[in-house]
Amino acid sequence: MQNIPEVKIGVVAVSRDCFPESLSVNRRTNLMKAYTEKYGAEGIYECPICIVESEIHMQQALADIKAAGCNALCVYLGNFGPEIAETMLAKNFDGPAMYIAAAEEEDLIQGRGDAYCGMLNASYNLALRNIKAYIPEQPVGSAAQCADMIHEFIGIARAVIALKDLKIISFGPRPLNFLACNAPIKQFFNLGVEVEENSELDLFESFNKHAGDPRIPEVVADMEAELGAGNKKPEVLAKLAQYELTLLDWVEAHKGSRKYVTLSGKCWPAFQTQFGFVPCYVNSRLTGRGIPVSCEVDLYGTLSEYIGQCVSGDTVTLLDINNTVTDAIYNEEIKGKFNYRQGETFMGFHCGNTCSTKLSAFEMKYQMIMARALPVEVTNGTLEGDIKPGDITFYRIQSTADNKLRAYLAEGEVLPVATRSFGGIGIFAIPEMERFYRHVLIEKNYPHHGAVMFGHYAKQLFEVLKLIGVEPCEIGYNQPAGMRYPTENPWG
Repeated sequence: MQNIPEVKIGVVAVSRDCFPESLSVNRRTNLMKAYTEKYGAEGIYECPICIVESEIHMQQALADIKAAGCNALCVYLGNFGPEIAETMLAKNFDGPAMYIAAAEEEDLIQGRGDAYCGMLNASYNLALRNIKAYIPEQPVGSAAQCADMIHEFIGIARAVIALKDLKIISFGPRPLNFLACNAPIKQFFNLGVEVEENSELDLFESFNKHAGDPRIPEVVADMEAELGAGNKKPEVLAKLAQYELTLLDWVEAHKGSRKYVTLSGKCWPAFQTQFGFVPCYVNSRLTGRGIPVSCEVDLYGTLSEYIGQCVSGDTVTLLDINNTVTDAIYNEEIKGKFNYRQGETFMGFHCGNTCSTKLSAFEMKYQMIMARALPVEVTNGTLEGDIKPGDITFYRIQSTADNKLRAYLAEGEVLPVATRSFGGIGIFAIPEMERFYRHVLIEKNYPHHGAVMFGHYAKQLFEVLKLIGVEPCEIGYNQPAGMRYPTENPWG
């Protein structure tokens, strides 16, 4: 996956000087052995500074992991741990940090480490120093359990690192009647994200300058290879290739001091008549390369996509929470076959921006909704097909009008059921969706766009949201039956 950072975690073991240092040494050795046997040695580094017991050791360890190229930190309490030195590690480290601790083994006399107790003091000292560190749900464990915790930290760390070097480039303004995709930009800067806003006219000028670009035939050939039998609109490929090159060149010319970029464009109503196509297929291709592109100038949509890409290490998509599942489809294809009520299902749809690798089958078509008011030939360029079945995480981060960060997340699946519809679309199922829809999505004023990760990643995403500053009380999720939302009518 391009356009995301490579994470290298430096593991630093700590020890309180009144406990046997050998506990931390041996337990660190066992931890590294457990990790490399299960996940390999790539992306993890064992700090050879024997054990951190003091501020001087802390400085030595930081210098070592920095020299080794580590951009994430794991502080491992092999025993009770030194409260000051172990928290100063995170304070002085320029990157995300996690804290885990060793569970006891058989010897509870000379071999007892009391790290279960030490984690309490570590957390207290982190708060004293105003440090936001990642502490897993069950942070004390065996070597194998701690190895799993470190592996889970990779996606979390990747998202936190990336946001500090991200630029969102937009071409706008938003289409008429899309106030829901509003983007108060203050919170982007609070997150460390840079925003570059451009006019759609700037983009059109650049596109025209790319006419006759000698690279166009090569891009067309790549599109033809990807589309295969789904290449139903060959006449528009040259324009789409010209547009793709325009965006890629813009990214390179405008990323400035930032390493990572996402895009957000205005795809209607003037886009089709002036450019002569819709940009959906190009958006899908760039997203597949790791450059998420949201439509309708949805800045928080592309931010959501990018965070999800970092967490999952995989392609994401952005969909409308679009329409209900018909009685016929539910009764014929879902009822009795899958354990979902009809209200727990819905269709996620967008015109054609989902990457081809996430579609069961695909064809390039025209945008049917836009073609109701425009000539069909200027609406060509959508990539359409049913989304592949499998686990998903549906989520979004958003700023409210008064600049408060808010987010939602829910795990579910795309059902292996034909949609009988058009666009890039799938039948989604999320437990208790009808209540989640009413008391989170509607009650908290979320727009219609939701981002999708292909897999269950809510656990890691929840931790990312906390680390970047979303208050836990502002993170909505699909509460199980029997757990009432604050706004839910007790009498139904």
